[in-house]
Amino acid sequence: MTGSPHVVSDVMTRTVLALRHGAAFKDIVQAMQQWHVSAAPVLDDDGHVVGVVSEADLLRKEQARGVGPGPLPAPGRGKATAVTAEELMTVPAVTVHPGAALPEAARTMARHGVKRLPVVDADGLLQGVVSRADLLKVFLRDDEDIAEEIRHEIVPHLFPDVAEPVRVRVRDGVVTLTGRVPDTTLVPVAVGWVRGVDGVVAVDCALAGPPRRPDLDPDLPEVRHAPPA
Repeated sequence: MTGSPHVVSDVMTRTVLALRHGAAFKDIVQAMQQWHVSAAPVLDDDGHVVGVVSEADLLRKEQARGVGPGPLPAPGRGKATAVTAEELMTVPAVTVHPGAALPEAARTMARHGVKRLPVVDADGLLQGVVSRADLLKVFLRDDEDIAEEIRHEIVPHLFPDVAEPVRVRVRDGVVTLTGRVPDTTLVPVAVGWVRGVDGVVAVDCALAGPPRRPDLDPDLPEVRHAPPA
């Protein structure tokens, strides 16, 4: 099997902007600009994440300025008149745990259409924030480091007895596998495992089965047994 994959706690940002539920609108805008973030988790008095305020939440007030006299439309009424983080925040907060695998965090972001996820422990306490940029850090992994993991963790496990070594080459995150293996049914398994190694961009597999043995004495006539008398 491959080595332990990177998890959220390996790439998350630990020093993050967090808002108290009573934070005022202008203070939130100023803090988000100073920290250069597009969203921030909102904490209760015990440090639990109870929601998230994003730029989209804040812009509801700006959008309402273009509405003429009369009551605001129902969908934007609440946040257009909000003045605190508690009134502005989106609930429930979409979060992820520190031990979650990076693909899981990426799928959660895609499913909910968010760019950042608060990272919380089992008690819901804030541990950090993971962003799309954090998830991409894994692709900065050194090519030789990737190759060494494949050579030591995958190849010996799947192909322990090979006449010639399986060759592993990595360039810009693209893995090339060459050589002959005794069981070609394991080749798709190898490709799947290699694709799951942190930092791998793509896999180019050229693994082949064992060479065919030549027929022995091919010029000898076929031996036919005479039928019993």
